[in-house]
Amino acid sequence: MKDPASEKQPEISVIMLTYNREHFLARMIDCILAQTFQNFEFIIVDNGSRDRSGKIADEYAQRDRRIQVIHRERGNIGSGRNTGLDAARGTYIAFVDDDDTCEPDFLAFLHQLAEDANADISICGATWANIDEKRLMDAEQAVEMLLWRKNYNVAFPTKLFRRELFRQNRFLETGKYDDIYLMPKIIANAKKIAYHGLSKYHFDRHTGNNSAWTQNHHLLDAETLQEYLDVYQERAGWLSERFPDSAEKWQYFTWSFMLSMVEKISRLKLTGCYEIQKGLIAQLNANYHTLYHCPWILENEKAWMKRYLMPAMAESK
Repeated sequence: MKDPASEKQPEISVIMLTYNREHFLARMIDCILAQTFQNFEFIIVDNGSRDRSGKIADEYAQRDRRIQVIHRERGNIGSGRNTGLDAARGTYIAFVDDDDTCEPDFLAFLHQLAEDANADISICGATWANIDEKRLMDAEQAVEMLLWRKNYNVAFPTKLFRRELFRQNRFLETGKYDDIYLMPKIIANAKKIAYHGLSKYHFDRHTGNNSAWTQNHHLLDAETLQEYLDVYQERAGWLSERFPDSAEKWQYFTWSFMLSMVEKISRLKLTGCYEIQKGLIAQLNANYHTLYHCPWILENEKAWMKRYLMPAMAESK
């Protein structure tokens, strides 16, 4: 087995967690090995797979010295990614998912973007957000753009990070959706973020994907929704401490998400989420005036408030 410490330090550490994805795994490995940017190490963390995923990764590692496979007992996504971070030696970190694909210049594009701007984070577009637009942002500007969920989202793929950003902030080792917790914190601790929205990464939101519900809301269940809500509430508090002058804005984004969930639960008749919806309506009603008149609210959100909250307010009187 090769000794990673004895080799030249790679410029980029690509980290990929895999679990029972034998039908997808080779596709993404091939995408990374076909990159035009070649100075990378590829760390594949086998998260206790019960199918051939671990063996497939090992077979690739035997053919390419840049691949390091780490086999571990089953854990959540965050603990698996932390295992990859512990092994990473690159100046930059890139994350990819085992069921996605990327363009051959994915790494080159992000690396050039970061180097040209001397940025701590660089971000490209994804399948559904192919936008030929460039921005150079400070931390607060980039967090706000993240929370609007239009140009880029909390997913760790599509981004390149300086490894130092993970020294103090690590993935949660409980729960499924550690990205919505950690991404705002990572961005908030960066000095400069470079964005160019051309699509270089392609998410595959098949039904077995952890984030499939974000594209097919019929898949949303109460457990997933509650975890998201808990993180959104914690996030608003943390961001308010980090950027206190924008505290009202961070609270708006939490209310906006809550309102969108009320609308989706009603429109899609997600009966398993009805109890949570009642609590959301109560919280939104308690802040109805502030939300309705805040400077960031969208017109469709005002329409949702009138449709889904006003009747509830009337019934409570």
